[in-house]
Amino acid sequence: MPLYDATLALHEKMAIFPGDPPFKMTPLFQTTMGDKFNLSTITMGTHTGTHVDPPAHYLNWGYTVDEIPLETLIGPGKILDLTGHPELNRDVLHSCDLKGVARVFFKTDNSRKLLEPDFHENYVSLTKDGASYLSESGIRMVGTDYFSIETYHSSAAEVHHILLQAGILVVESLNLGHIPAGPCTIYCLPLKILGADGAPARVLIEMD
Repeated sequence: MPLYDATLALHEKMAIFPGDPPFKMTPLFQTTMGDKFNLSTITMGTHTGTHVDPPAHYLNWGYTVDEIPLETLIGPGKILDLTGHPELNRDVLHSCDLKGVARVFFKTDNSRKLLEPDFHENYVSLTKDGASYLSESGIRMVGTDYFSIETYHSSAAEVHHILLQAGILVVESLNLGHIPAGPCTIYCLPLKILGADGAPARVLIEMD
């Protein structure tokens, strides 16, 4: 069965969400400089590139990255091709077959923008009623193909709150442009950082 990598490569010219610290890798030891080995330091935010948002991202009582149940991170899921929709609301999601689906990734028009060096403020996002619909549907993980699952112009992060309060793990900045829609198995492996509000993740998708 085909195996796809839905992870963004981290590099210094990549776009980041406005206000987040940029990714930077600095050589510390180099064989070309006479050192015995190569070793670099890395600086970045906990929500850089493809990453997970556990409840602790917004909720003081929410669990952190190292506390995410393993059974949430790996298992059957579905990629929905929702290209052409300017937003993901209740009506759009209701028209999709989510019966028995625990993990769902949204492939949208964002996929064309994700790899560009500039950040786009007007991206496809999940609405509040769309988030409520997911929380009522038994979803355990939801993923999107841009830097945030909700609109850039949201000041109260209501979509994040609805999802995280329902215990739904959020995965953002998924590289889905080259991956077909349909049922699959999702492998989402965030860095195990104690007490972290988020962490970069390697996300692999095996199509059924």
